Amino acid sequence: MSESSPNDDVSSDAGNEVRNDLGSETKGTAIGRPKCEVHQGSRLFPYERYESQQEALAETYQEKQPYHHLYFEHFLDEDLALELAREFPHHGERTWIEYKHVNENKAGLHVRDKLPDLIGRVVDELNSPRFVAFLIKVTGIEGLMADDSIEGGGIHQAETGGYLNVHTDFIMHRSRPNWRRRCNLIVYLNEGWKEEWGGNIDFWAPDMSEVVASYPTFLNAAVLFDTPGALHGFPDPLTCPETQSRKSIQFYYYTLDESPVSGATATAYYARPTDKPLKKLLIALDNRALTIYSWIKSRLGISDALISKVLEIVGRGKK
Repeated sequence: MSESSPNDDVSSDAGNEVRNDLGSETKGTAIGRPKCEVHQGSRLFPYERYESQQEALAETYQEKQPYHHLYFEHFLDEDLALELAREFPHHGERTWIEYKHVNENKAGLHVRDKLPDLIGRVVDELNSPRFVAFLIKVTGIEGLMADDSIEGGGIHQAETGGYLNVHTDFIMHRSRPNWRRRCNLIVYLNEGWKEEWGGNIDFWAPDMSEVVASYPTFLNAAVLFDTPGALHGFPDPLTCPETQSRKSIQFYYYTLDESPVSGATATAYYARPTDKPLKKLLIALDNRALTIYSWIKSRLGISDALISKVLEIVGRGKK
């Protein structure tokens, strides 16, 4: 998820009409560029643009099957998105966590105090009570809560050769065991990204038979979707130049759940029908290892950052 970009606008001038224009190669529903003014009090998120359209957005979001979702072509104000993209740090810095195993090749930084200033302020805004209230209206999920610890969220980056296999997300918050994950918001910051480099976010059918929606991840695009049941990822390695990377800010939202959790709580990865037998075997083995790792983390309080440093040291030793 080839890339094509639907061009219809969503505007208050159109009587809150949400119009869908599916490109010949892009599956799904896109919420196009609204016409709006930049208001000083809404610099970090254009509330005036969206709050007047909550009912239409909710209808579009909740009618999507098999996973409720919305795709936005121009999520934030354009000048803000460009500032965020140009502030985005290179992942070679020591604060990044490297996720490199059979099922993914990317990096993440989910420590609030380590985020650049403007990115940090946008993260705070999209975790604010007003924004969460907006999400509750759109998703229909009552009791939705933001995660101020940004566990697993924050900023993510994948360079050339990077990928993330098709997966379903972990179910419960790793340090707040009665928090059940309910929806994700991903904001993309890929200035000058070209469609031939790949990197679309793909949503797959529950039986992994086909891609049911595929969206480009250009600058200022965003996708909001229900989780953890949604099968999604970008499984084909990126072919972007070494000077480019696939950048995003990710937000996970939760509800309280005191009931026992049935089934695995870790991220679970899935092979595609076209994957070769060896790859399918490696994905299955990696799933088993990640389940064990998730259990150890929850019991011993080990962090991804610690494991990342251990793997980095081991990697240097092998060299």
